[in-house]
Amino acid sequence: MIRAGVDAVGARRVIARAFTDPDIAEVLTGRGLHVIAVGKAAAAMAAAFAASPHLAIRQAIAIGTHEHAGLPSSVEWIESSHPFPDARSEAAGNRAIGLAEGVHSGEALLILLSGGASALMASPITGISLADKIDTTRLMMASGADIHALNTVRRHLSKVKGGRLAAACIGTTVTLAISDVVGDDLHAIGSGPGVPDATTWSDAAAALDRFGGDAHSDKVRSVIRAGVEGRLPDTPKPGHPSVARAMARVIGSRMDAMEGARAAAAGRGYRAIVVPEAVTGEARDAGPAWLDRVRARIGRSPQKVAVISSGETTVRVTGKGTGGRNLEFALSIADSIASLPRVAMASIGTDGIDGSSGVAGAIVDSTTMARAAQAGLAPPGHFLAANDSFAYFAPLGDVVRLGRTDTNVGDLQVLLID
Repeated sequence: MIRAGVDAVGARRVIARAFTDPDIAEVLTGRGLHVIAVGKAAAAMAAAFAASPHLAIRQAIAIGTHEHAGLPSSVEWIESSHPFPDARSEAAGNRAIGLAEGVHSGEALLILLSGGASALMASPITGISLADKIDTTRLMMASGADIHALNTVRRHLSKVKGGRLAAACIGTTVTLAISDVVGDDLHAIGSGPGVPDATTWSDAAAALDRFGGDAHSDKVRSVIRAGVEGRLPDTPKPGHPSVARAMARVIGSRMDAMEGARAAAAGRGYRAIVVPEAVTGEARDAGPAWLDRVRARIGRSPQKVAVISSGETTVRVTGKGTGGRNLEFALSIADSIASLPRVAMASIGTDGIDGSSGVAGAIVDSTTMARAAQAGLAPPGHFLAANDSFAYFAPLGDVVRLGRTDTNVGDLQVLLID
């Protein structure tokens, strides 16, 4: 069921779905196309798009973490860095700006966007270095910043994000995005390089104060202060002429992944219940609250039941262990599930990589606590306190290994009651 959910948002499938939109098909056919694919699914999205017939692709680049086997030689491959940018990310950002500036007025710039783009394509604004931007991102993430706060700051510290990439193009800009953001906000996906930005320098200042405060570098705080005081131009806003020719669509999201998992569950004889509300918040707190809601919703059903949910939680890192938000989410309910017979739950990151763990997530079931005790493991609270959830599940063989999936729509949970 997990694999079916991930497959439902695979690059080839979502690119094919995009061409069923007549507005998109009209813009992309009959004119020269310049393609920038960026994100964890960049290579796969670029390969799928390049395989589409009857398109006049003038040039194409793909910026990502790993190359796709099907990427044609006509697509320039740029390997970059995630979750934090490095010199390759800055070079990739500058290359993207150069490509956008070369698009003619009768042509189109196509941005194929997926999760991770914020780090993979990073070109800091004048006044700060890439190291300053990296330190700011690290500090905000360690302070528990959500994706919206992170991207508000990233947009304002970047030459490409917050619509600035689209503003560099005098032709039409089309963004097709696989969404890893709860709510599918196109301004937040990859920090919105191809869409106007409604947030302001003041919003960026507030996010910086909330997550890290005075611990941020003097140069970053100085640049943001200059923006707030009107001494630096803001990102292009809705209605600004520089982004008047920009259009954008979400072509894959967590809702599509849940539908894929739902169909697989129904095909295996389960009564499938899809929970549309996003699972968010601190992972170790969100897990027990989620389980309480699920139990109340199921009641005392005589059937086999599958509950499918999705979203994206956060982890406030205070320990030095190895783990991720899905591993912590699963570990936080291990004790409660132990009292429920014939119950199993998996929580995974659809990109296949959960935090620092190198795995997608974990499975927890009615036997987890008993098996952990037999293996001599400390109680779950010990591992949660150290942010070391991988060390709990790995000895039990209960981590989920998917490898890199060439997609990313946040997290997916499936709970089964037989």
